[in-house]
Amino acid sequence: MVLMRPEKGYSVSMSLASLSTLAQVPLRILLISPEGEISLTLAGLLQPLQMAAKILGPARLQLDLMPLKSAVQAPAGPAAQLCLLVSDDALAGLSREQGRLLLQRCQAAPVWGAAGAAVLWLARSGALDGARTALPWALYADAGEVAGRAILTPNLFELDGHRLSCCGGAASIDFALSLIGILFEVRLQAQVQEALCVERIRDASERQRQALQARFGALQPKLSEAVTLMESNIEEPLSTDDIANLVGLSRRQLERLFKQYLGAVPSRYYLELRLQRSRQLLLESHHSIVQIGLMCGFSSGSHFSTAYGALFGITPREQRQRKLAPGHGVLPDPLRL
Repeated sequence: MVLMRPEKGYSVSMSLASLSTLAQVPLRILLISPEGEISLTLAGLLQPLQMAAKILGPARLQLDLMPLKSAVQAPAGPAAQLCLLVSDDALAGLSREQGRLLLQRCQAAPVWGAAGAAVLWLARSGALDGARTALPWALYADAGEVAGRAILTPNLFELDGHRLSCCGGAASIDFALSLIGILFEVRLQAQVQEALCVERIRDASERQRQALQARFGALQPKLSEAVTLMESNIEEPLSTDDIANLVGLSRRQLERLFKQYLGAVPSRYYLELRLQRSRQLLLESHHSIVQIGLMCGFSSGSHFSTAYGALFGITPREQRQRKLAPGHGVLPDPLRL
């Protein structure tokens, strides 16, 4: 098990809104993948983007799929505005020169990154040093020295400056649909979402459920147990002292673990878990706002509204109104510390 680098706060801005600055027409998106690879990650990106390109036409969106073999040749032709390496298998067998050319191809785009196992290759190259990085949880054990350079997070996808990363798999569909909503319009996103029979688009802030277990299950079982207790007691929250007693630690020991590995005190982490659950209920259920507040451990509507607004930058009522609007739930809300 690899010791991961402590994060600077668990919830930071996860908004992809800055991608809207890619206003060039036509917008060119380049996906680079090993030739002949058929993977869930590649399909999850291709299907939504191909549908969007067909609807918009080449005058607005051009989507190119380039074999890895071609990408490691000398870069030529017009640069894409967004470039992603995509693979569910490790990119192995590249010479140093080929790796240099591949990075050069990617970094010619204003925004670039990787999805799936290709994230690990990009991180090992040093290109993601200092960046929040959505590495697939199954690869945490292989992260090695990468964990000391990139800031590995359990989120589905990340945008840190001009560097994008997606954990791949089914999350690639959410990632692609989110890109469509930001780069174009929510109506197009809703149209593609409906055509693909996707009930809900998960945003960047949602977590790979297995990531915490992969990170801490063996290394810090007490921390893993404490998080599980929190997740199991949303409606009637436990106190920090109760959680510490149940896992066999002192309050100070528990606070030290949370601060070191999750960048937050237990009470803050617990509050954000409850607020994430309330957001899910606001978007997916028909419960009233008051009921949702009570279901997530808030004794008063004003406390719920204030806490929700502080984290998401929007009130529960405004969140519910967005749900009722066409193309609801498609733009990830900015999270605040």
